[in-house]
Amino acid sequence: MPRRILIAGAAALAAYLLFFHAIGNVGLLSADEPRYASIGRHMAQSGDWITPTLWGQPWFEKPALLYWMIGAAFRAGLHHEIAVRLPIALASTAFLLFFWLFLRRHFNPNAALYSTLILATSAGWLAFSQIGVTDLPLAVTLSTALLLAMPWASGQPTSRLWPAGLFLALAILAKGLVPLILILPALWMGRNHLAKLLPPALICMTAAAPWYLLCYQINGAIFFNEFILKHHFSRFSATDLQHVQPFWFYLPVLLAGLFPWTPLTALLYHLKNPLQHDLRIRYLTLWFLVGFLFFSASVNKLPGYLLPILPPLAALLGISLDKASTRWPLALSALLLSFIPVLADILPQSLRSGISRADFPPIPWIWLAAALITSLLILRIPTRPALLLITTLTIAAVTWTKHHTYPILDETVSARSLHRKIPPNAGICIDQLHRTLHYGLNYYSNKLIPDCESHPAPLRLSVSGSRIQLLLPQSQ
Repeated sequence: MPRRILIAGAAALAAYLLFFHAIGNVGLLSADEPRYASIGRHMAQSGDWITPTLWGQPWFEKPALLYWMIGAAFRAGLHHEIAVRLPIALASTAFLLFFWLFLRRHFNPNAALYSTLILATSAGWLAFSQIGVTDLPLAVTLSTALLLAMPWASGQPTSRLWPAGLFLALAILAKGLVPLILILPALWMGRNHLAKLLPPALICMTAAAPWYLLCYQINGAIFFNEFILKHHFSRFSATDLQHVQPFWFYLPVLLAGLFPWTPLTALLYHLKNPLQHDLRIRYLTLWFLVGFLFFSASVNKLPGYLLPILPPLAALLGISLDKASTRWPLALSALLLSFIPVLADILPQSLRSGISRADFPPIPWIWLAAALITSLLILRIPTRPALLLITTLTIAAVTWTKHHTYPILDETVSARSLHRKIPPNAGICIDQLHRTLHYGLNYYSNKLIPDCESHPAPLRLSVSGSRIQLLLPQSQ
């Protein structure tokens, strides 16, 4: 069998195990995923692709791209978790292929391979490639636009700027006006030939503006006040929202999001000289730094906000690794794999009540011994097979984690198992239930379940301690 076919087959298997395998084995998670799923399903059912609607009310927290993706999946005959998550997994896989091809063309094959494997198997990218929220669509579309603009911004001749304008429009449709801030590094580096941006700018406006104009025309000032003023300016500066975090919040988030490749950040010093002379390295560095500082300056922070700066950081890490002669950071990355069973055990607790309240179990000795042996081996083999070995073990660990953790998540974190316990056509109300489960129950029930105080019902849903004790007779 030709070598290229074997490589393509291995890459397809890796992509399947990382992003597609078992994506329907756990119900919708968090408060956002069932809300976005409900809006996308409503678009598919109603035919209204302009106004995001959640249980009969306009919902202007995010623009329409994710809802369109989910709605299209429902229209194609997919259901529930698959309809919500498959478009995300496909977008992630398509971007990684583009990422590899682009870096291969503009750097070299080793740097492209290293960067792509680092990004594909990093904890942050993996997590958000399998959940139906807006962070991955923004990261994919914006990163594609910024990569396509890199030759222009670094002074290379290019005639293909118009696709960058199209993907920037998709980024604006994915998460609002934030991309207009994150493209500042490209505009700064290409400031001497801004005239070439006129065609892609017109394409961007032509593609992005219609939804905004139509949504404003249909809904009026409430769209502007809610979407622009509250979810852009207030989210950046107001302290009365739910996600206020300190300035330094994203430093540990970034290091955790790179897991297990976090030790490779020690190799970035290899880019000190290229940073001064290579405009491509400078471009990737500015892209990362401007994004990191912008999100850190925001008063309200969520881990997924950092996703658009993972691609340039992965590229810088891959380029650094290609230039480095030492392999001790790779050995440390292999050693970090011993934490996989610990992370798998605390994941349900973290999603349910926060990581600060999770009980950390000890590392199983067999995992630690295997990771230690792998680390010692990596110190003795070349960089390319060492990175491929860690990647293979990471894929195996991710596959094991899915089978180990998803049933627990489905039972204790998602509302899917709870919904299955409710008798068909039962009159129910919510007594005491976290909003994550409430939104999930609304989605799976395909109706808005009221609270018991205002709408008493024969059955009420409640929680007892940390266990979901769900169906209780309504007291008379």
